[in-house]
Amino acid sequence: MRPIFLGILASLFFASTFVLNRFMEVEGGSWVWSAVLRFVFMIPFLLFIVYRKRKVFHLIKQIKQKPWSWLLWSTVGFGLFYAPLCFAAAYGPGWLIAGTWQITILSGSLLAPLFYARVKRGSEYVLVRGRIPYKSLLFSSFILLGVVFMQIDHATEISLRSMILCVLPILIASFAYPLGNRKMMEVCEGKIGPYERLLGMTIASMPFWVILTIYGLFKAGVPSVNQTVQSLIVALLSGVFATALFFAATDLVKHDMQKLGAVEATQSFEVLFALLGEVLLLSAPLPTAISWIGILFVVGGMMAQSYASNRKIKKEQSLSV
Repeated sequence: MRPIFLGILASLFFASTFVLNRFMEVEGGSWVWSAVLRFVFMIPFLLFIVYRKRKVFHLIKQIKQKPWSWLLWSTVGFGLFYAPLCFAAAYGPGWLIAGTWQITILSGSLLAPLFYARVKRGSEYVLVRGRIPYKSLLFSSFILLGVVFMQIDHATEISLRSMILCVLPILIASFAYPLGNRKMMEVCEGKIGPYERLLGMTIASMPFWVILTIYGLFKAGVPSVNQTVQSLIVALLSGVFATALFFAATDLVKHDMQKLGAVEATQSFEVLFALLGEVLLLSAPLPTAISWIGILFVVGGMMAQSYASNRKIKKEQSLSV
């Protein structure tokens, strides 16, 4: 249950991204600065935490061993994940972005064949290519169906152009985030903790953010004070707290694709938290009856996902006794 709890808590902080990014867009801020400033502001917070743990030099040593892997997968996991999400905020409300983002539940499961899992055979552990966890995928599809119900009433309010410019970037992000996160877990080999990995990926993705900064200066000029402050809040809540919690949760189950899929499925709660945030901060209308049906689908799917995962853990423990 601990990985599931950490995942749900992470989704609460992640939800602030969708609400605040939309808030900044409504106020006239550029999506470029929403993306860039978050990762710039994350560095001092993370550096302080890792410094207090006396892990800075150990992290530098790990990056030096595989610098190109850090650069590539950090850019995929952070750059190609967050920049498209911020771009999407310019073309759709927070509920649409949070809802469409749940496609990552399926994306993460479909990526399983690209990775190897450690399986015990006899007295030794061997690496076996991952398989798509169809049972987990079934529960994930159930959750996704709930998300569709939650958004079905709102879809008619969005133009086709806005829908395309909002959905396509999120589809890219939905594959980039789990791909970059899982590849970095392979690169790190469990030698560093979640905060060190988060700091290392943030630093390694800086070349991408520098390029985007140059684009932003020519396209939109310097960011406003309000957007800077709000980006700082997003960096702390979503960039530091949420990502560290999510990394900690995935680290606990990184060798089991079914359990890993269950943790990634907890991010469906972002829809609920984002909806609540929009109602409170942006005066969004309350959910309709159909939306509440969707909420029941999401919660029911999560309970089934968690139950199946814990049942498997208990079975494995009984066999090992």
